[in-house]
Amino acid sequence: MADEKVNEIMGLLKKNYPDVKIALDFSNPLELLIATILSAQSTDKQINKVTKTLFKKYRTPQDYVKTPQEELEKDIYSSGFYRNKAKNIKKLCEILVKNFNSNVPDTMEALVTLPGVARKTANIVLSGAFGKIEGIAVDTHVKRVSARLGLTKNTDPEKIEKDLMAIIPQSEWDGFALRLIRHGREICDAKKPKCDICFLNRVCPSAFTFG
Repeated sequence: MADEKVNEIMGLLKKNYPDVKIALDFSNPLELLIATILSAQSTDKQINKVTKTLFKKYRTPQDYVKTPQEELEKDIYSSGFYRNKAKNIKKLCEILVKNFNSNVPDTMEALVTLPGVARKTANIVLSGAFGKIEGIAVDTHVKRVSARLGLTKNTDPEKIEKDLMAIIPQSEWDGFALRLIRHGREICDAKKPKCDICFLNRVCPSAFTFG
């Protein structure tokens, strides 16, 4: 894709979404890590409801470790896929206590060794909790919108991330992902995108192709 089109897309996204931030509520790296894991197959709005009480009860990795899995499952039930999430959270907290002095690691290499943590989650934690930008977090919104804009032809998140990293300046990686996420939520809906009011419709090859 030509640099001019990429720059135009970035410019329009910045103009329409000047201030963007992670939609999940958190106050430390552990909370962001847990919230991001919970957000899989759910919405940030729903997860913020869950964590409002969850983070008062669980403040350290040890709190998750010592709590029976059945109890943790009840506490995160409304996040969906609660059994698998509870299992991953307990296991990763055991690893944090054993291998990382109860701290969330601040490197991509260490984060992706944790259960339930792939590059997307690691990118979110690194940027949101540590201010480290090592890649582009590819969630369902980034995957959908970047494909519709013609920025990638891949469907695998890691391949999409590589495609985007190759055309987006590194200084823009974090903001670009957050803007695509917001655009996916507000305008570029999965089933019924609002192409008629989309500020990207004149540079989007997929505009007005949805019935």
